[in-house]
Amino acid sequence: MLDCLSAKTLSYPKGSFLFHYGDHLDSLGLVVEGCVDVMKEDFWGNTNLMTRCRPGDIFGESYAIRTNCALEVSLYAEQNSTVLYLNVSKMMTLCSRTCEFHNQLTRNLLSVLAERNFQLGQKLEHMTKRTTREKLLSYLSSEARRSGSSSFDIPFNRQQLADYLSVDRSAMSNELCHLRDEGLISFQKNHFTVQFPSS
Repeated sequence: MLDCLSAKTLSYPKGSFLFHYGDHLDSLGLVVEGCVDVMKEDFWGNTNLMTRCRPGDIFGESYAIRTNCALEVSLYAEQNSTVLYLNVSKMMTLCSRTCEFHNQLTRNLLSVLAERNFQLGQKLEHMTKRTTREKLLSYLSSEARRSGSSSFDIPFNRQQLADYLSVDRSAMSNELCHLRDEGLISFQKNHFTVQFPSS
């Protein structure tokens, strides 16, 4: 089946770009190992971390499905990473061999697109909050619900979290300290606990 999809595997060292804004992509990428950040940068160089792709996650599917659509994001290897690329146009068309797993692959792609849409909806929910405090509480609340526990690890360091929420890092760090002092959260590096304030 990988032959049918013109599959190829590429490796990227930590700190390198897989693709830049304006590049074209005709294949979706599946992270095999490592970590790939999807980032959007404005004219002045301000970076917004759109999403982080870990092993098993895919990226570029929306751009690969749309013909001749230039990337509006950059893809960056946060760690040494290996990516499997699959040609989307071949994925969406049944091959002459009528591979047994081709239909399943198409269903899986639709499922991934639905999940990505859900994740973007969650990020939009955080981003529409007016203040840094509200954005932090929205994000930490959703992470607690997602993990099913009041204690959880987030996948970001402080700068990455600030980029993800589109807030100033120092203002965000100050707000985290205020939330801790109010008894709403406790944290150690990227491990957080949300709690009800003590009366």
